[in-house]
Amino acid sequence: MKRRIALAILLGLGVCYAGVPPSHAREKWIRLFDGKTLNGWRANHSPESFAVVDGAIRARAVGTSAHLFYVGDKKEGFVPFKNFELVATVRGESGANSGIFFHTDFTERNTQKYLANGYEVQLNSSEKEKVKTGSLYAVADIHKSPVDETKWFKVNVRVVDKRIVVRVNGKTVVDYTEPDPLVRPPDRIGRRIRPEGGAIALQAHDPESTFYFKEIRIRPLP
Repeated sequence: MKRRIALAILLGLGVCYAGVPPSHAREKWIRLFDGKTLNGWRANHSPESFAVVDGAIRARAVGTSAHLFYVGDKKEGFVPFKNFELVATVRGESGANSGIFFHTDFTERNTQKYLANGYEVQLNSSEKEKVKTGSLYAVADIHKSPVDETKWFKVNVRVVDKRIVVRVNGKTVVDYTEPDPLVRPPDRIGRRIRPEGGAIALQAHDPESTFYFKEIRIRPLP
């Protein structure tokens, strides 16, 4: 009975989550992956780099880097998200590299077909790559991994205006606010918040890297 009363009080007050106002906390979650098919997702190229295996999206490039974009039921383009909270459960095989992109689009920046725009939350089980899991790649880098990537772990990304918070298994590893004015090196000029929002995309980095994604959901925030 006491637990029920306490829960009712918390719901009545509209508990804030990590600084999100109560009204925002009531926004509905959208499931992006049905656990069975790639419906609602589209690869920018090399679609065979992505498959559903044991209830998870497997990302492993067949050649150069490829990306799987959430497109919903759109015949062209992608579903843009501006302010949001994204949650995914992920794991990688040993020596693997991947990432979750947001505020991005289909533009590529070099022959290896890396995305030119938006931010990447790094996923990395490789010792060779020094930028570790949870990093906001090339913006707020972490050099010690917070988890064992070969076991399932949760990644949480929250974007409100120009503030980006990344959590790994509930622990905040990045809390970054995009400065104004924003200065980026020439090869990272597209690393910025897009006023109109941008796509969510999963990376298949190279043929030697395999990562898995499941329980992917997003909650738009006003």
